[in-house]
Amino acid sequence: MLGELPEPLRGEGVCLRPFVPTDAAAFARAARESASSVGRWMSWCHEDFSIGEARAWFAICAAELAACSAVELGIFAEEGGEMLGGIGLNHLIAEHKLCNLGYWVRALRQREGIATRAVRTMAGFGFAELGLMRIEIVVAEGNVSSAGVARKVGALYEGLARNRLVVGGVSVPAWIFSMVPDSVGLSR
Repeated sequence: MLGELPEPLRGEGVCLRPFVPTDAAAFARAARESASSVGRWMSWCHEDFSIGEARAWFAICAAELAACSAVELGIFAEEGGEMLGGIGLNHLIAEHKLCNLGYWVRALRQREGIATRAVRTMAGFGFAELGLMRIEIVVAEGNVSSAGVARKVGALYEGLARNRLVVGGVSVPAWIFSMVPDSVGLSR
């Protein structure tokens, strides 16, 4: 695994890149606008999300990338400017070549296929560049939109795991999906 991303990941009309300090205000606006949709499933996303919280998240992302423990990136429009959401490969288990893939898209840009395109791009990077052999997408039960993205990218539904995620301080069941290199057209 690498300690820095050499260049943005580009694919299918999206640009995935590390957050920079000047993204903080746009990130905070996107989080606040998305509190009723994204916030329902991701507790960090709330109506009062601040620029300071965005900067703190960016620092965590940079530290995890430097430590080779996660690749957390922003989803931006193709040219890299408009902030559309976030995506990450995290919970990496190097010895088993697997990780989790999480994603969100701001409320005003949902239902445009952005998450699907970003997930394909990120999974391709994980398999081709990081040598992963399994990527899991863990979706809180009831989050039909995120489950739909998992299915669209070819992830295989494997079952319902009890008390798998904590949402709003409560343990909830989650649907488990998986991708392997063959599922995105990459054989290893």
